[in-house]
Amino acid sequence: MQEGKKQRYPVGIQSFSKIREEDFLYVDKTSLVYKLIEKGGYFFLSRPRRFGKSLLLSTLEAYFKGKKELFKGLALESLVHDWDPRPVLRLDLNNGRYDQADELNILLAYNIGEWEREYKLDKIDDASSLPVGIRFGNLIKKIYEKTGKKVIILVDEYDKPLLNTIEHPEIVNDCRTLLKSFYSNLKTMDEYIEFAMLTGVARFSKVSIFSDLNNLRDISFESEFAGVCGITSDELDEYFKEGIEALAEEEGTSPEEIRAELKRRYDGYHFSRKSPDIYNPFSLMSVFAKKDIGDYWFETGTPTFLVKVIRKLGIPLKDVAPVRVESRFLETAGVMNPNPVALLYQSGYLTIKSYDSRLRTYTLDYPNEEVKQGFLSCLMESYLPQMNSPMGFSISEFINDILIGNVNDFMMRLGNMLAGIPYSEKGSPEARFQDAAYLLFTLTGFFARMEQRTSDGRIDITLETESYVYIFEFKIDSSAEKAMEQIKEKKYWQPFASSGKEIFLIGANFDTAVRTLSEYIIERLS
Repeated sequence: MQEGKKQRYPVGIQSFSKIREEDFLYVDKTSLVYKLIEKGGYFFLSRPRRFGKSLLLSTLEAYFKGKKELFKGLALESLVHDWDPRPVLRLDLNNGRYDQADELNILLAYNIGEWEREYKLDKIDDASSLPVGIRFGNLIKKIYEKTGKKVIILVDEYDKPLLNTIEHPEIVNDCRTLLKSFYSNLKTMDEYIEFAMLTGVARFSKVSIFSDLNNLRDISFESEFAGVCGITSDELDEYFKEGIEALAEEEGTSPEEIRAELKRRYDGYHFSRKSPDIYNPFSLMSVFAKKDIGDYWFETGTPTFLVKVIRKLGIPLKDVAPVRVESRFLETAGVMNPNPVALLYQSGYLTIKSYDSRLRTYTLDYPNEEVKQGFLSCLMESYLPQMNSPMGFSISEFINDILIGNVNDFMMRLGNMLAGIPYSEKGSPEARFQDAAYLLFTLTGFFARMEQRTSDGRIDITLETESYVYIFEFKIDSSAEKAMEQIKEKKYWQPFASSGKEIFLIGANFDTAVRTLSEYIIERLS
């Protein structure tokens, strides 16, 4: 950056050339790029959307095309001495919709045609009628024969055709077959390829399109490359000092408080057993560019498919996170794996929080508040659609009632909110009711726990504020009296007796016929 100029943040810019030529901030990842170049071979990297995968491929493309001037002042400039240009074939599958059976075939054929024109290759008779897999292999070989140089292959969002059609078995099977023939050239044309890298959201291990490839190295879980995309804590301090200070001035607070808030909202991703804390790069860049702390990642897309899977399988929301899984579960999970926890991890809604080497298990949880609140809000829209209407439920009024101990009013609001819960999905009415209550209480931002264990049972819901403890026991098609009897019989309040807070005992009955709270009893412990 030139002296005296304000920092420019590349929000949504994925071109390394544009960032460098137009003096945007670039967090130098080129020492890791050099490690990839030095190791050579074929690589695969899985990362969530908007995490810098496209920029990584663009950086590799610039190096392999010999654009030395773009790397001035970066680590790679002093690490490499071979700037000889190579032929680069870069394929971006991110822009297609793939809702038509032949769209992927048309896109691949178009790119092959563009490469044929770029390298001025002689046309093969009826080449356009050849399957794209064969045509791509011929292209690689012909480029090598014409230039005398091995080819570089870079594929961005390799799995987008599969993710976009996963709910349509016929189309997804066609896409899978086509991609398998296309990517098989990474093995059959190995003698003509110097380097290849594929990126995507889903891991490739169980995806049949790669079943024949034993030369593709998955670096998604390797600690050495954990920080190749995203922003580490050290990089935040090194590159964003100016932005932090400007944001602190805008918010009327200190840089230290801004760092703490950024960490709470955007940090927490881990991509290996020994991964550093990693921030979401898109969210950070957006915050500093707009000088406003917001939920930017969710503005670019919502996990509607994941919500459908969770509801279809009837998975209790309290079981989504945190969750413990065996290492093989993550290390072999693929795009076609129907388990929603695997899909949530691959998509970035869950991340690694710890690893137990003795049991070989990972504990997964939401990486940060932006993801947790955004995902739960998306679930809320599906589970409780009535809250989306202009005349619907008011979260702010509900929160205020909880803060001031206005129990009667917030129970009335809770009853109104739960009215009309749809019951067409798999699972019991009690489970659906608990899911709706869990979402509501969690989104208030208070400390809410579902089915908290005590010495003599499990409390349905506990909710704590600075001044109050609310203990809820819900019955289904029974009575509020029985719910209160259970609270008292099992002495659910005892774990909170020494908290110094006022304790409210709330017994309630949910009537499945009218689909709301039919009655409730409130008692205050002095």
